[in-house]
Amino acid sequence: MNRKPRAPRNRTITLDRAERTALTPRLLRLEGPVPPEHVLSRTICQDLFEAIPQLPDRFVDLLILDPPYNLDKSFNGQSFEQCPPENYAAWIESWLAPLRRLLKPKASIYFCCDWRCSAVVQQVGARYFVTQNRITWEREKGRGAQKNWKNCSEDIWFFTTDRDYKFNVDAVKLKRRVVAPYTNDDGAPKDWMRTEQGSFRLTHPSNLWTDISVPFWSMPENTDHPTQKPEKLIAKLILASSDAGDVILDPFLGSGTTSVVAKKLGRRFVGIEIDEFYCCLAEFRLDLADRDCSIQGFHEGVFWERNTLSEQRKGGPPHKRRQSINQRTLLFDAE
Repeated sequence: MNRKPRAPRNRTITLDRAERTALTPRLLRLEGPVPPEHVLSRTICQDLFEAIPQLPDRFVDLLILDPPYNLDKSFNGQSFEQCPPENYAAWIESWLAPLRRLLKPKASIYFCCDWRCSAVVQQVGARYFVTQNRITWEREKGRGAQKNWKNCSEDIWFFTTDRDYKFNVDAVKLKRRVVAPYTNDDGAPKDWMRTEQGSFRLTHPSNLWTDISVPFWSMPENTDHPTQKPEKLIAKLILASSDAGDVILDPFLGSGTTSVVAKKLGRRFVGIEIDEFYCCLAEFRLDLADRDCSIQGFHEGVFWERNTLSEQRKGGPPHKRRQSINQRTLLFDAE
């Protein structure tokens, strides 16, 4: 296949035919009921409706849902067509109801959507789970509109299976720069810290996120998947609502971000994706995670204000490292 030459700094992850051939045998297809150990840390390449009945009961601690939004969208040649809200609600319910069986008591669910389908997602989700919150996050991509406000945000509905649930608030605090810091009578910092990089405060996480950058061509996590979520965004969900060793399920895995971040953060994962190419991208990224477990915008257990490592440095030249896989060499730059 002939591809348009990429710019020198374009680090979008792509696969050639040989790499895809090598990765395809790793993919799992379920032909009957399986125990948890059969699917943990695996990518299931299968239609969701075929895979769900074969999965075990109550083995998932955290469910992350990023299905196609109610928009006309093409995913590697497979199209999703916009439909009336009631039809979209029925489609969600057709797979959300069966997924309940897989969840442990006190499990958490995060459901990604946009403003067009946000109300539908909340209404359907509330039929089966306890609604805890709605996160709105700023996404920088998107074209301007001539007769409307530019759409630059998306929602994530936070549900739980029980009113008693896990939430690790200290794991998702945000490190913000202090412009006018208060001090105690002795001049010591009051609820903030002095560092070589400036003055900072750890703040409690809110449901409005303005510190996320959508993956783009110069970021090493970027793929050609049209609706890829940032690793930093998924990291917040996983750290807040799971512990090390917990099981994370993403039944709309796409190019693998949930599985990759779960692996980097010491969780177990199961991903389901119908498209074989995206499944292979996920496996390729999982190999990269063996060599580099960093997440842009998350450093030494703290989330920074923007999705960049530049704020995290203590001076000196950018740190660069080379990583080789399948006889390819990828250059990772800290910017």
